[in-house]
Amino acid sequence: MKSISSILVIKDIKSSTAKFIKVLMLLLFFGNLTVSAGTSIEIINHLPQKRVELVEIPYVKFQKEFLWTKGKTFKLINSATKAELPYQLAYKGNKEPVALLIAVSVAANASLKILVKEGSPALVKSKTFARFVPERYDDFAWENDKVAFRMYGSALEKRKDNALGMDVWSKRTSELIVDKWYKSGDYHTDHGQGMDYYSVGNTLGGGDIAPFVNDSIYFTHNYKTFKVLDNGPLRSTFQLTYPTRNAANIPVTVTKIISIDAGSQLNKVEAIFDFQGVKEMPVVIGIVKRAAQGAAVILNEKDGVMAYWEPESVTNGVLGVAIVAPDSTKKMAVAKGHLLTFTSVKSLQPFSYYSGAAWNRAGQITSAQEWINYLSHFKEGLNSPLIVNLK
Repeated sequence: MKSISSILVIKDIKSSTAKFIKVLMLLLFFGNLTVSAGTSIEIINHLPQKRVELVEIPYVKFQKEFLWTKGKTFKLINSATKAELPYQLAYKGNKEPVALLIAVSVAANASLKILVKEGSPALVKSKTFARFVPERYDDFAWENDKVAFRMYGSALEKRKDNALGMDVWSKRTSELIVDKWYKSGDYHTDHGQGMDYYSVGNTLGGGDIAPFVNDSIYFTHNYKTFKVLDNGPLRSTFQLTYPTRNAANIPVTVTKIISIDAGSQLNKVEAIFDFQGVKEMPVVIGIVKRAAQGAAVILNEKDGVMAYWEPESVTNGVLGVAIVAPDSTKKMAVAKGHLLTFTSVKSLQPFSYYSGAAWNRAGQITSAQEWINYLSHFKEGLNSPLIVNLK
């Protein structure tokens, strides 16, 4: 029966019409397309320094290049070391992934080849985390394996201990500590993992942004609502919205989208202002300045780097805080009890900058010069991003 069936198939093909042959040719053509799908990702570093960071690839582009279908799992392999690389699918608040984030380490002036292989990836340990904290007056806290931060919610507004800007928590562990510290309630004392000793009060704290009109800072105050867009393992992103407030009689509403990557000392902050009645407004990004002597202040307007190495405390050590601003920065100055970066933003157009901190007792950045070096390399990386080729 098998041989007869084969003969029948061959006979049928010989007697088929030209239309059938065309269909067959199309099938063969698309079969070849499948064979020629991409199999690797090349990452190129043109800077004379090692880069350890996340690269972001639009997920639609990844799917198209590698013919990857929904639900199909894959692994990413370093072609040189054969080690599996951790990755995250970023959703940015959507139902479907919008980006592929890959944790890479690329040597100075070198490239990295990553193989894309079908299979279940290894579990990635979470190195970032963000959450709403209703048990502490609507705080919103976030962290990575280097540092932690928080913003203050509306439940704190009527209290005497209210604070307005961005808070910094000093860590000396790569472990995630937000849940642990809030549960204990004892996070103002260092028990070996770090502590919260940064004082914010009625200031911009460690890198908040606010309108600056008629020589006055108009604080955005406490956030009203939140939305977590992604929550690790390699990047956490969330959105905070603020009630409308007046800045020199101009109603202002702002939304802040903040993300933190594993291994970074800095957050990315994207602020979207709505200035009712005007198209553009001056703003400042600030770091609160301490009264004590002995601090290092760096106002590098050319490179958009504003850094502060706080006065040393025998009890608490030293905290470095910084802003890395875009090229639209107009000037920097010490004023209004802050280090201030002055710029302007357009209504309803996203404005992005970076803010963050480093604690000397974490043992990785231990001096003002090391802090400046870190920030300089960070800005160089922004100006010369890793090149990604899908092959």
